[in-house]
Amino acid sequence: MSDDRDGKDDRRPQDPLPGREATAKPLPRRFYKTVSVGPSGPDGSRIILLDGRVARTPGKRELRLASRALAEAVATEWDVQQATIDPASMPLTRLVNTAIDGVEARMDDVAADIVKYAGSDLLCYRADYPDGLVARQSALWDPILAWVAERHDASFKVASGIMHVAQPEDAARHIADAVAPLDPLRLTALHVMTTLMGSALLALAVIDGRLTPEAAWEAAHVDEDWQIAEWGEDAEATARRERRWREMQAASALVRLMAA
Repeated sequence: MSDDRDGKDDRRPQDPLPGREATAKPLPRRFYKTVSVGPSGPDGSRIILLDGRVARTPGKRELRLASRALAEAVATEWDVQQATIDPASMPLTRLVNTAIDGVEARMDDVAADIVKYAGSDLLCYRADYPDGLVARQSALWDPILAWVAERHDASFKVASGIMHVAQPEDAARHIADAVAPLDPLRLTALHVMTTLMGSALLALAVIDGRLTPEAAWEAAHVDEDWQIAEWGEDAEATARRERRWREMQAASALVRLMAA
């Protein structure tokens, strides 16, 4: 799933997690009338029911969730579909499918990829000019690095420029320890947020409640926002950023609903 990333500029892989691939196929017609959330199973999980039958992922696995709040949110996505079923309008369902079909069987690989991102994290690579950008990066990024050091006992080196900076081995180990307890759904959300922002540390801050999704997104786009202020917006880049922000919102919503 991950390429060898030895430098800053290769933090965002183009290949999505399994289950997140884009598709150009015609949208399927809605084949059900009613959507409901089934009763708890022996483990307390909830199932999504379409006309009383268990909904399934693209991999034919039951759409079963530990959180009632998340199950109800996913059921709502199914319920609001009209004549066709548009996966683009079902971000939580897509994330859940990814977790069940793709991540659950590859937990170690996905966790390792997040740790690898931390090894070349956005927050560790600073501009050396102009002074305003340097100050803005420091104001938004330094508190998160300090929090990571305190919360996860992981200290990261900071450098100017884009040349790769080797991080202490114990930093990677402690980030791995922080990621290890996550279940497939939270791990999926963490990986999505990490790849969207180019920062495992910002994503961890959202998962742990240290940052709101909005604050993390702002911190991840300091450089881009500085360029926009200097040179103006590009319509295509703005549209792409808005699409990515919707993915970020879905991933953070998944985490919030799991805790509800």
